[in-house]
Amino acid sequence: MLSILRKARLKDKEMRVLMLGLDNAGKTTIVKQIMHEDVNTVSPTLGFIIKTIDYQGYKLNIWDVGGQKTLRSYWRNYFEKTDALIWVVDATDRFRLGDCKEELHGLLLEERLMGASLLVFANKSDVKGCMSTDDIKDGLKLDEIVTHKWTILQCSAMTGENLTEGLDWVVTDAKERLFLY
Repeated sequence: MLSILRKARLKDKEMRVLMLGLDNAGKTTIVKQIMHEDVNTVSPTLGFIIKTIDYQGYKLNIWDVGGQKTLRSYWRNYFEKTDALIWVVDATDRFRLGDCKEELHGLLLEERLMGASLLVFANKSDVKGCMSTDDIKDGLKLDEIVTHKWTILQCSAMTGENLTEGLDWVVTDAKERLFLY
């Protein structure tokens, strides 16, 4: 039923992308890099920022929501009509990987996020000594996720590495699930 309702939106070719993750993971820097904005002046997001980009004939509305612990209880206010969830992980932050897993798995239980694609960006992969995608996949227990189609990609918000590939995956998955053409 949910997929039928989502396909009813086929005319607008618009997608809602929710970008979440713990604070300091690099969510806002990723959005700025995608928008070709200066990535050298980024401050913590208190609340949310919405950016819209035309990408492969689709309009992506990217909701970048702050990840500080005090803001996480408000995340549920942004779940409505989400087509894709981009979960950003700081690949250098081994200490909080357990917290990251708990937050992610809690999100995936939310009914309003059912059916959304899940892209995990392992950000800061350009930093020496960072965790590999296998380390993060194991730490987040991604193989246990059967409720959402997911993938994981290393990326760098500073250099732009793999950001386009991530958006490509989101759009391709959404085309298969959401649109009739």
